[in-house]
Amino acid sequence: MTPDAGFAESITVEDLERDPYPIYARLRRESPVAWVPAIGCWLVTRAADVERVTTQTDIFTAQAPLSPVDRFFGGRTLMTMDGAEHLELRRTLDEKYRPRRVATYIDDLVQPLADRYVTTLMDKEPHEAELVTEYFEPISVLALARTLGLGHVRPERLQEWFHGLSQGATNFEDDPTKSADNAAACSDIESELRPLMAAWQAQPDDSAISSMIHHGCPAGQHRDVDDLLPSIKVILLGGMQEPGHGAASCLAALLTHPEQMRWVKEHPDSWDNVIHEALRWMAPIGTMQATTVQQTTLGGVTIPEGELISAVVSSACHDEELFDSPHVFDIHRPRTPNAAFGYGPHFCAGHAFARDVERISLRTLVEAIASLELTQPVEFRGWEFRAPTAVHVRW
Repeated sequence: MTPDAGFAESITVEDLERDPYPIYARLRRESPVAWVPAIGCWLVTRAADVERVTTQTDIFTAQAPLSPVDRFFGGRTLMTMDGAEHLELRRTLDEKYRPRRVATYIDDLVQPLADRYVTTLMDKEPHEAELVTEYFEPISVLALARTLGLGHVRPERLQEWFHGLSQGATNFEDDPTKSADNAAACSDIESELRPLMAAWQAQPDDSAISSMIHHGCPAGQHRDVDDLLPSIKVILLGGMQEPGHGAASCLAALLTHPEQMRWVKEHPDSWDNVIHEALRWMAPIGTMQATTVQQTTLGGVTIPEGELISAVVSSACHDEELFDSPHVFDIHRPRTPNAAFGYGPHFCAGHAFARDVERISLRTLVEAIASLELTQPVEFRGWEFRAPTAVHVRW
């Protein structure tokens, strides 16, 4: 089928923010590699092409100076590095986030947080709550902060950080309001982190940020604060946002599919599969950025050298070539790999951590408050970062 450039040119940022999935479905059918003027980049929407963009680094480099992340976070980040440089920095995170390491501490870290916040909910009168901001986000931000060495920072401030950072990371259109929100968050983050990082340079500890400063460096040497801050902002954004918002999306799906909720309650060991399906159905993080190293043909379209590409992992998770009825949330779907955590060298370093934070927070809530029910329809919003705007419940 001939690509419909007219449709891609008509896509607006608001269209994507409101609901990108019908847009992606049409693009997969008609124009799987499409230039979208409203965001100034190419959208790649079929799973096979998304995987190619994120794994064939000789043609598509992760370096993306035109991406909002690089432009608004202060420079190149872990997500926009290639090769040995990327591998070296990524290895600094293995000290805390490789799956076997996560398994040694995650329950002791997250279970007390979940217990504390669910007890606070149960003590409320009347028995009503908004679970995104009152439950899932606080657990998510505090869990990550404590591994980073930022456990002293108030959860409300951490939530402000990732909401502000998300405004920068999604600002393809150079919206001045988004820019200002991001700048305020970055300024507050740097004012908190710079003295801490200077102290860690002199006196390392077992925190993830300290590992980033020292791991792999010759004795007596360390990495520079300014070089690390952009990557730390990426970790703060993705690591605080993804588990909380992924869990909120999962719960919203279960509450609107009561027969599946009943099955989960009867099979509490199934949470990992349930979360896997929820991440596929409503991926919290939507894209991975890349830049063409040379002119190349993808999906029947010629892309010039030096072009910014958004490989849409959330669209890959809905590709009809891989999933039957992909728009349907179905915890009984046969478990197969999906793109929710990306592909290739930039596959999410914290995937095990994120899944476990979701598992513990969801299971604790559902077992403690069995009679949860929605009081309002759940609205989802976002394309780069998608989540419920709120999950209002009573019990």
